[in-house]
Amino acid sequence: MAVVSITRLRVRSWRFLPWFFLYALRSARQAAKADGNLAARLLRDQRNTFWTGTIWTSDAAMKHFMLSGVHRGAMPKLLNWCDEAALVHWTQEGNELPSWAEACARLEREGRPSKIYHPSPAHAAHKFPEPRVTRGSEFRLK
Repeated sequence: MAVVSITRLRVRSWRFLPWFFLYALRSARQAAKADGNLAARLLRDQRNTFWTGTIWTSDAAMKHFMLSGVHRGAMPKLLNWCDEAALVHWTQEGNELPSWAEACARLEREGRPSKIYHPSPAHAAHKFPEPRVTRGSEFRLK
């Protein structure tokens, strides 16, 4: 069984975007190279919102990535940088990442909000608009 991980992050101010981009790209590269990673992709959505989708051979492989390297350093910064943050994990038979629409539906239905210092009303309600995928907005790393 493969483990899917989806995150949605909304950066609350443009002033945090340069550092956010740097950490996001480095974390994505780290994920793509990590043992147990089967696929990794990013989506740049509207209003400073960003999605990640990764799929792993095991929960242990996913957790090892989450708690190491650049990703581990980025997580505390998101507490202040984001006004919306949520994640969802699930297991599935196949090794394909879901569509962004399915990822959004599962995030709302089964996911959980992350701890952040400046939550928006949407974060508190755990309701998000479906991501808008446009040409050039999605990056596949693996």
